[in-house]
Amino acid sequence: MAIESFSEERFPLRIAFGTTGGPERLTEIVRLSTGFEHRNQRHARSVHRYDAGSGLKSLADLVAVAEFFEARRGKFTGFRFRDPLDHSSAPFGQAQSPLDQAIGAGDGTTTEFQLLKSYGSGEGAYRRPIEKPVAGTVTIAIDGVAVASGVTVDAATGIVSFDAPPPMSASITAGFEFDVPVRFDLDQLAINIAAFEAGDIPSIPLIEVRP
Repeated sequence: MAIESFSEERFPLRIAFGTTGGPERLTEIVRLSTGFEHRNQRHARSVHRYDAGSGLKSLADLVAVAEFFEARRGKFTGFRFRDPLDHSSAPFGQAQSPLDQAIGAGDGTTTEFQLLKSYGSGEGAYRRPIEKPVAGTVTIAIDGVAVASGVTVDAATGIVSFDAPPPMSASITAGFEFDVPVRFDLDQLAINIAAFEAGDIPSIPLIEVRP
């Protein structure tokens, strides 16, 4: 049986809620002889890193992670991970709505749109592609009116497909929950049970991947 390089299975939620981590940027800074700085960002998109070790609360959690690690073949297979602080289209602590995020405008021809989440506002906003929406949570609106039919969402890619192209200049918005595609950033779990019971939490790094 062939082993896929990405699994749509989600990392255990009870452990994910206690993890640490977040977005990482790679910025090169060159200080000029004039005293000014030249800053260059090497990647247009941030990369999210997490440490699942901080989410371990019991030996049962250790066993669950070890089993999940084996099933993913270490670094080989990516999987879904729920960011404990950033997993919804809505502002933190607010209810989700199909008006949460702008994902495009109709041109009378295009029928497919990528789910997006914006951080900041205006031209300086960072628009993050959402490629792993949670199935059953995505709602879509056209010009502020929720769409009940004629649209499908691919939960594996975050592509929204309309049966017919939205009207010219129509505002297309979406609400959703989402996971982050990640993989283990190590090929060996070095877990010492005695050390864990004494309070020494192992580091289990995860890194975002492009599925």
